[in-house]
Amino acid sequence: MPGDVSLEHLRREGRIVVVGASLAGLRAAETLRAKGFAGSLTMIGDEPYEPYDRPPLSKQVLLGSANAERTALPRLRSVDATWRLGVAASGLDMTARRVRLADGDEVPYDRLLIATGVRARPWPQEAEAELDGVFVLRTRDDAAALARRLDAEPRRVLVIGAGFTGSEIASACRERGLPVTVAERGAAPLVGALGGVVGAVAAELHREHGVDLRCGVMVTALEGDAAGRVRAAHLSDGSTVESDVVIVSLGALRNTEWLAGSGLGAGPRGIACDAGCRAFDIRGIVTDDIYAAGDVARCPHPLFGYQFLSLEHWGNAVTQAGIAAHNMLSESPERVPHMEVPAFWSSQFGINIKSVGVPSLATEILIAQGSLADRRFIGVYGYQGRVIGAVAFDQARWLPFYQELIESTAPFPPPFATVDRRPEGQRPLDADFPDPSIPTHGPTVSLSGYAPADRRMTFTPAH
Repeated sequence: MPGDVSLEHLRREGRIVVVGASLAGLRAAETLRAKGFAGSLTMIGDEPYEPYDRPPLSKQVLLGSANAERTALPRLRSVDATWRLGVAASGLDMTARRVRLADGDEVPYDRLLIATGVRARPWPQEAEAELDGVFVLRTRDDAAALARRLDAEPRRVLVIGAGFTGSEIASACRERGLPVTVAERGAAPLVGALGGVVGAVAAELHREHGVDLRCGVMVTALEGDAAGRVRAAHLSDGSTVESDVVIVSLGALRNTEWLAGSGLGAGPRGIACDAGCRAFDIRGIVTDDIYAAGDVARCPHPLFGYQFLSLEHWGNAVTQAGIAAHNMLSESPERVPHMEVPAFWSSQFGINIKSVGVPSLATEILIAQGSLADRRFIGVYGYQGRVIGAVAFDQARWLPFYQELIESTAPFPPPFATVDRRPEGQRPLDADFPDPSIPTHGPTVSLSGYAPADRRMTFTPAH
């Protein structure tokens, strides 16, 4: 349909296309129907499956307590959609309002939601990545294949990268009784997401549970045998780890390549959006017909200096999807911003880890309750004199309190005494985050600049 359409016509007869049959895509579709959208709804996904839940893949599925095929997301309501599964989007024509598919088809839209998420970063050496026994973990198929291999009780598992996913994989392998080596180029596990103070606790957890943890090293090469099976990894310190299963857990890549040349403000850091999830074009002008939600989106957040944040969080995908769907069907005065405080959780080595805010922006941390030595504590993060994040190790019941401090821009360090503050919590510590210019594995919140049209250039006057 050429030109724009009235909202009333959109609600009755419009065409909305969702690219990404994901958690965000499904929840957005459900919200659209719940808000009375009666037009055509098309769901496009590159995998052959309807939306499924990813957190169980690195936890219950690897432990063998859940089946990868039984991770489908529960439906909150019928979405009455046309499902185009197993075919990826390959291009976008913003002028003609059409999504091109890899099979040559084109799907027209009046409103478009992009929820293509991220994919696992592959091992950079393609021939080594294709060795039998080398895995990544992102999709349902990845988890099913890896679980089958772990069932065969390999001699040793090597996990490359000790972010949240890598640590959860190592934890599952140890719970299975499998020998595990973890190689992490940072100073400690989780250091990119939670800093060195908390990373030191995570390192102790790994080692106490029998993980052969190697920090400050990189895997330089994977070696295969004559049959094409992985047999060893060579490390930057000159050591060799013999392993018949290698799991590459080096973070994620945002699925934006299909948007190259479209004119949308999309790139390796994600799709730049305003606070209402509307996508920017490459000139920094906001679009009214294209929205983004979930891991692929990056939006400014007023609590964090309006920096554009890319969030790989389950809860963020749900909330952002609902806001994008609402704003698609709303006049400007009724649109709402995405202002939820980021939150994340992980379970590893018998410990429940939860965080709120943006710890990776911090310069200081205060152990406000509990004790690092007991692995039961609340760490509060500070930046420029205010509370910007908190992490709980087996103390999650207190996090809503600290979330309120973040939302109210409370001063740091917090001026009050807490019930269980030990001597170690009397003064802030250097949070000990690595240099942001050095890549680390697994931060779940990425600061990604201020504007979609950011340029770094040098002006040279003519002589």
